[in-house]
Amino acid sequence: MYKFVTIYRRVDDEMMLEEFFSATHLPLAEQLPGLLRTGLTRIKSKPGGESRFHMQYELYFADETSYLSAFLSEPGMQLLSVLQPWAAQKLITWFAGECWDEEFDEEE
Repeated sequence: MYKFVTIYRRVDDEMMLEEFFSATHLPLAEQLPGLLRTGLTRIKSKPGGESRFHMQYELYFADETSYLSAFLSEPGMQLLSVLQPWAAQKLITWFAGECWDEEFDEEE
């Protein structure tokens, strides 16, 4: 499994951030070929206080090849082009990498 993660930092105008995510980021991401699933975390706090991060959005692909193909597609290139200014202004952090899931049985 391979994932692309975007972490949005807290800003004074969180409504503007939410609007960009809902109207631009999300629709483009959902068009990516090979996308298997997504995950969204609205960050409330960190241990010991307030977090400097607002939200984390994860896009999951079968493997690195699928991820690369997705971002070479038209929606992928559009997504990167609209996220780039946010990254340049340090309003988002983004990265990609291999990931694994591990599940544990609950003890009764």
